[in-house]
Amino acid sequence: MVSTEQIMKFLPHRFPFLMIDRVVDLVPLDHIVALKNVTCNEQIFQGHFPEWKVMPGVLIVEAIAQAGAILLFSSIPDPETKFLVLSKIDKAKFKRMVVPGDQIRLEVRWGRSKGKICQVKGKAFVEGDLAAEAEVYATLLDIADIQGSKRPD
Repeated sequence: MVSTEQIMKFLPHRFPFLMIDRVVDLVPLDHIVALKNVTCNEQIFQGHFPEWKVMPGVLIVEAIAQAGAILLFSSIPDPETKFLVLSKIDKAKFKRMVVPGDQIRLEVRWGRSKGKICQVKGKAFVEGDLAAEAEVYATLLDIADIQGSKRPD
């Protein structure tokens, strides 16, 4: 089991953009199962959509990416010296709406890695039904290499 404190060590995201509430299974270099509880208090629902609250598909893919980042960081030495940036989303499909009260079960499998590029394949389920799936690619950077470089505004 991965504690909330460990999740926050692996991911730089914080409220309102932290999309992982709990990790229920993790096997480094293989897979992760994580949960995201969707509540009516999510800030995104103020505008998407006030009358009919639907979680944006892009945020479901972000949750897949964040679960994949935890899987990656738990699989490499010295993860505290690395920074991960999203570089590509492929084969994203949305099958079911996700609404307040739903719990998303994220099942993410290690795909492949080549050089600094890593790939994971993830699926998001609600009550056993496939809500979304995607392949996510990220670039693993050394923090030392990016410190001092100008950050985007």
